Amino acid sequence: MRLANKRAIVAGAGQTPGESIGNGRAIATLFAREGAQVLCVDRIAERAQAIAAEIGAAAFQADITDVSACAAMVAEAKARFGGVDILINNVGIGGGGDGPAHVADEAAFDRIMAVNLKGAWFTIRAAIPALRESKGAIVNISAVAWSAGATMFAYEISKAAPNRLTLSVALSNAKHGVRCNAILPGLMDTPMAINAVSAATGVDRETLRAKRHAQVPLNARMGDAWDTAYAALFLASDEAKFITGALLPVDGGMSARVG
Repeated sequence: MRLANKRAIVAGAGQTPGESIGNGRAIATLFAREGAQVLCVDRIAERAQAIAAEIGAAAFQADITDVSACAAMVAEAKARFGGVDILINNVGIGGGGDGPAHVADEAAFDRIMAVNLKGAWFTIRAAIPALRESKGAIVNISAVAWSAGATMFAYEISKAAPNRLTLSVALSNAKHGVRCNAILPGLMDTPMAINAVSAATGVDRETLRAKRHAQVPLNARMGDAWDTAYAALFLASDEAKFITGALLPVDGGMSARVG
């Protein structure tokens, strides 16, 4: 019951089809298990409804690239729960014309930035008044890709920018008691990661998993969504009451490796 009496919005709670569990579903599940009232938000209503039914939470359909939808999301949480203590920004996309800077498609860049950066900004902007009332916490799900790689220009930039957003929000809201931190997952065995890379590269999923496992320093094993979820649980809880502006790698040591 580490989140007893907490009211949480999990944006991107829906499950991408696949045999493993995604970050949003794991976070929503763990938060509910730890005593929080959870609003499961997803662009696809059926996905939000499925996880909400599974964990005994509430569901809400919203496209976070729409400012009015973000305002409606927060209004729904306030109407249901009486306020908001936690905002999880887990929505993220990639692919679809991304690539190295000299070949990346402009439309893909705009689309990825609209979701990964502006979407996070819009949800934060909508939730800040409620979070100031509760002295709540924001956890942004970023990626170690912000500082690594050279083949997904738009995605890499779109993950660097929310890290700076995290620091800006943390400092501009510290005097109001609102904390803002980010989690930087590394190579994870989630449906979105495995299915997207497999489709983009033509490598079958099991071969891809073996290749990704071998890249991880810690035990040569990828992480999974529960690793992300437990990090989010800590940062959202009162156990992290003196932590704000932190960018926490959850990556099996990948970002510690130089050269």
